[in-house]
Amino acid sequence: MYYKRTDGSDKDFIENCALLDMDLDRRVGKAIKRDKYKKFNLLDEIRHAIVVYEGDTPVGGGAIRRYDDENIELKRVFVHAEYQGQGIGTRLVSLLTEWAAELGYKRMILETGELLAESCAVYKKSGFKVIPNYGPYADMPESLCMAKDLEVNEK
Repeated sequence: MYYKRTDGSDKDFIENCALLDMDLDRRVGKAIKRDKYKKFNLLDEIRHAIVVYEGDTPVGGGAIRRYDDENIELKRVFVHAEYQGQGIGTRLVSLLTEWAAELGYKRMILETGELLAESCAVYKKSGFKVIPNYGPYADMPESLCMAKDLEVNEK
């Protein structure tokens, strides 16, 4: 596996996000009206992304986005179905966490949902803890927010 640092304009990252949206529509679209989340997932605000490759084939990806001076948000993490369960998502989250620390952020935050049990398991395994819903997710009971303190590296 190869993990490439890029940004939100990368065509393989954009394609991975489209697959993520289709997967979320299939998995939770009947239980949750997902349209209200679109404005929080704009790719033009993504400056730091990673695409995962098996050879030349993109098989997953994820990103981090500045939330405020101390917090960075984990966004758009997805591994293609046929590659799930191989530790790729856990490694991806680890690499994004390391990158966030390199950038000087003190804490990583994320929003997911209890219906996404596999994602919640990866985040908990990666050291994230449930926190009160933050910012735009405060009044969304279907959202589950998590955070992890980062070991900040000097810039």
